[in-house]
Amino acid sequence: MKKIVVLLLVVNFSFAQQNKRKLVWDENFSGKTLNENSWNFELGNGCPNCGWGNNERQLYTKQNHKLAKNKLVVTAKKEGDKYTSTRITTKGKKEFQYGRFEARAKLPVGKGVWPALWMLGSNINEVGWPKCGEIDILEYVGKEPNMVFTSLHTQDSHGNTINTKKTRFDDIEKGFHIYAMEWTKDKIDFFVDDTLVYTFQPENKTEAIWPYNQPFYFIVNMAIGGNFGGPEVDDTIFPQDFIVDYIRVYQ
Repeated sequence: MKKIVVLLLVVNFSFAQQNKRKLVWDENFSGKTLNENSWNFELGNGCPNCGWGNNERQLYTKQNHKLAKNKLVVTAKKEGDKYTSTRITTKGKKEFQYGRFEARAKLPVGKGVWPALWMLGSNINEVGWPKCGEIDILEYVGKEPNMVFTSLHTQDSHGNTINTKKTRFDDIEKGFHIYAMEWTKDKIDFFVDDTLVYTFQPENKTEAIWPYNQPFYFIVNMAIGGNFGGPEVDDTIFPQDFIVDYIRVYQ
């Protein structure tokens, strides 16, 4: 009985903490065009860091996205001998430190697609990557159906993906799902549809291990192929859509 009471108290405390947060940014993609007061386009093939540092095969353009029915639709295409897609960021416009960050999204499918919702430290221009830190709220690769990846990259890991979790969801390609991250000064929790999938809580929070004490900005993109999404790309699957219903930040 005592254990049940303690559990209820913990649940109630967590619920109360959640209710204390206020919605500070709600991107619901309700306009006719992307709000460039909040978003930037990153274009091209990433050169001089060609392939965006991951040997990715797509060329980013402004034309591979649209807003439809209050949703962002990023469309990856095979056009002749090249692949095209869109990548947008909130760098310098919407940057946040701590809180709950969530998005409702529908994934593309097929070998070669690599959609992601992620964040980078706002000091990236000063210190570079991975010292700035990276938070991958959602990564999915079509070559591994039913799997969601949540990861962090830091200077301590030399940018390698060692602080990560791959979680199986048998229906993840069907319909929309909510991908969330709760970030405090002590830890980062990752969720898929309210299921806690991974916690990063290092005891020793040196600058190299814990760069998560500064604002971060959002990135939404769909890469093709690359070190993680490839090497095989099935050209018969295109076009493919990565659809984002909303992005919300609570603090």
